[in-house]
Amino acid sequence: MYMEYAINIAVAIAIFIVGKIAAKWFTKFIIKALEKSNNVDETLTKFLSSVLYGIMIVVVALAALSQAGVQTTSFIAILGAVGLAIGLAFKDTLSNISAGVMLMIFRPIKVGEYVEAGGTAGTIEEINIFNTILKTPDNKMIIVANANVIGSNIINYSRKETRRVDITFGIGYDDDLKKAKVLLENILSEDERILMDPKPFVAVSELADNSVNFVTRSWVKSGDYWGVYFDTIEKVKLAFDENGISIPYPQMDIHTKSE
Repeated sequence: MYMEYAINIAVAIAIFIVGKIAAKWFTKFIIKALEKSNNVDETLTKFLSSVLYGIMIVVVALAALSQAGVQTTSFIAILGAVGLAIGLAFKDTLSNISAGVMLMIFRPIKVGEYVEAGGTAGTIEEINIFNTILKTPDNKMIIVANANVIGSNIINYSRKETRRVDITFGIGYDDDLKKAKVLLENILSEDERILMDPKPFVAVSELADNSVNFVTRSWVKSGDYWGVYFDTIEKVKLAFDENGISIPYPQMDIHTKSE
């Protein structure tokens, strides 16, 4: 009897040792396989490998205990209860983890991209399992929970190679409309950063209360967007001033009547 018990103990120890070695080997194999794939983030690879290794160790430990004659049914029930309690206690944390896994798998955002997500905007500096870190244009760091990122609309300004610059300019009703249009077309065509395909677009968009409004639409590389945007506004103002074209602003005429 004692001999049989000793053999079971020895076999149980062997199962645990071999199982642990196999778990390490299998985890390394999975890590290498994921690293070869460019679609899986490094952070996600480490997280998944850690979870996988932990699960395998638990399975190996239960198998070893069962071989040693220990009833594992109660252990499994306890583990299930503990897992449920942890899941309820850390519901928000687990939600962030699952959202982080989704971000790393589907990659709607990447490090270095400028996005609007989770009610804020900035350049992505880091995406980890729990949260996403952004840097605003004025160098503020914003930490957004991954659940908030996934749970809201994501606007990615950097993913596409080109962006369209839309700017509206108003001129007075007494100004030369055709001359203003030619000036706008020349300003857009002379900027080397503005792409000629699609061709820049200039048209009268509205006869507003105080002005005749032109809309200009031009395509640029995403990195040139803000430079073209600000430069175009400055060039138009200078060109309109030089050519006697006014840029009206809201005014109110008050007429007094004396008795």
